[in-house]
Amino acid sequence: MPPKIDPEVGCEIPEPGNWPVDPQEDVDIAEDRLWIDGCFDFFHHGHAGVMLQSRRLGTSLVVGLHSDEAILANKGPTVMSLTERVLAVEACRFSSKCVPHAPYVTSLPWISHYGCKYVTHGDDITSDASGEDCYRFVKKAGRMKIVPRTPGISTTDLVGRMLLCTKEHFIRSLVDTLRGREGAGGEGEKVERGQRMAVRNSVSKYAWVVILMLLQDRISEYAAAPDGVDSGIQVYSLNGDSSFMPMVHGLGPKPDQRIVYVDGGFDLFSSGHIAFLKLVTTIEEQHGHERGWYSAEATKQRTRDHGEDFPPAFVIAGIHSDEVINHHKGLNYPIMNIFERGLCVVQCRYVHQVVFGAPYAPTKAYLQSLPAVIDSAPAGSQHQRLPDAVYHGPTSYMSDPMEEDPYAEVKGCGIFVETPEHEFQDVNAAQIVQRILDRRGEYEERQRKKGVKGVGEGALRRREMEEELETERQKREGKNGA
Repeated sequence: MPPKIDPEVGCEIPEPGNWPVDPQEDVDIAEDRLWIDGCFDFFHHGHAGVMLQSRRLGTSLVVGLHSDEAILANKGPTVMSLTERVLAVEACRFSSKCVPHAPYVTSLPWISHYGCKYVTHGDDITSDASGEDCYRFVKKAGRMKIVPRTPGISTTDLVGRMLLCTKEHFIRSLVDTLRGREGAGGEGEKVERGQRMAVRNSVSKYAWVVILMLLQDRISEYAAAPDGVDSGIQVYSLNGDSSFMPMVHGLGPKPDQRIVYVDGGFDLFSSGHIAFLKLVTTIEEQHGHERGWYSAEATKQRTRDHGEDFPPAFVIAGIHSDEVINHHKGLNYPIMNIFERGLCVVQCRYVHQVVFGAPYAPTKAYLQSLPAVIDSAPAGSQHQRLPDAVYHGPTSYMSDPMEEDPYAEVKGCGIFVETPEHEFQDVNAAQIVQRILDRRGEYEERQRKKGVKGVGEGALRRREMEEELETERQKREGKNGA
């Protein structure tokens, strides 16, 4: 029997049992169940923002993902594979279900099968290979809702940074940038940029994640919180020169949750980062099973006492500054600045608190002063608490073999845990940049269509700089090993 075909879009309509993910049978269409689809290539907070705006229109959001082949035919090559993009969408706290292999031109039978009444999309136009609106049939049926697009970030812009090796996106002081004191352009442009960032940051409030800034100098200047940062909250002191300033309210740790800490650059927030955070969550769930967290009695007790259940671990993610990452990685790393990287981590369902500007070496004093650690200490305790675990993957974290181990104090406290390898172990910002350089011609054409100029020479220069950096690294390792 020939496959069923959508007569408008021309795509195949799977038979029961052949849909990409369950349900296999059609479900009733619900007004509060929405569909959004796209490429969602190396997932960033702009993607999360449009998902959040969509999710607020209902109670459930189904995310359709186009295949690598469909994207290549209509738009150009993807940077991340379909498997990696599925991992990212499933990790977004605003998505309810991910449906891979969704048609590039949105098909009414597909969205109806999954019970979605409406399709959402940002307020920009998406066209197929023939130049026609990908949502023309949905709009004709009156089943389209437009949501605001997150300004200031796009996949095209990020690829441009990689190919042109620019540093204009770096942020030295996040507080000064939010206040309109730092950045390129005149005073008016700086203020406007800070205001736009405050708007982008405001969506984080709907994630219920506590966002903190570690202030390491000029603390007296930060007595009043900048625009876009919550005020009237306790500023936790680390020592005479450092303090934590809350940027966004959120939900703190619950009773008996283990407190765990992870840190890193999280540049381009790739499948490597997401798989690591998911693995930390899995390990903590195993600990939970061992201590009876998931027993019927314990679950019932938590629900009765708190009105809801919650996971066995509270995960804090420390995000290193642009300056720290550039010192260790060189070139124009990080590709995303600290604000962009932090918002990527905030939208991840495996994280509950984020610290902007976290130190490269998490010392005992720093870990003891984390607000979540202080807040979760037993009442009347005379001893300063530490996190229950500090996780890091088996990847290298020292760019110079002669550097001191940044986790030396953590290991001395007996709370360092190295996670096992996972499927996306080697995926990081440098590897993603290399993917683009290896297919430079295709990405140059993609950028040309988007109006990004000068990518050819910039990409060649980047490759030369990458090679020079690797040669210098090998020389250092050779000397240290002699």
